Amino acid sequence: MNLSGHSEATPDRHALKKIVLGSPTGFLAFGFGSGLSPFAPGTMGTLVAIPFIFPLKSLGAPGFWIVLGLLFVLGIKLCGHVSRKLGVHDHGGIVWDEMVGYWISAAFVPLQWPWLLAAFLLFRVFDILKPWPIRQIDKKVSGGFGIMIDDVVAALFTVIILAVIQYFLS
Repeated sequence: MNLSGHSEATPDRHALKKIVLGSPTGFLAFGFGSGLSPFAPGTMGTLVAIPFIFPLKSLGAPGFWIVLGLLFVLGIKLCGHVSRKLGVHDHGGIVWDEMVGYWISAAFVPLQWPWLLAAFLLFRVFDILKPWPIRQIDKKVSGGFGIMIDDVVAALFTVIILAVIQYFLS
């Protein structure tokens, strides 16, 4: 069982690298290769997402949400395609969903390291522990949308906690 709670048969390492590094869809779905990490690939994928929050937020709110919506839709396609190619639903190395989840998590906080770190840590906690209803969504919703949506809900939990913290600090 991996950190995301999925029991799965994984393609051998050579076949996995060929799929990930041999196609743009695999490369993106595996977070520019970060999902190949033998330790905590979801966390590695989330780490890769951090630098991208700066140019995303520089787009302003409308641009940010338009681009994020497009990245979510792209994620449905990427994750679904690579998942089918691997023959494993929500393979632990598919981390595009973590990347989008992190970007949503950091959407409403200042571009300051303490806030970006808090978004990272809270998102990882919700993504790993999968409290209700995240676990139910993860188990019942399939395909590329299923891979993406549980991370979006984990991100929404993170956004709520960070909003409460901001409220009390202001």
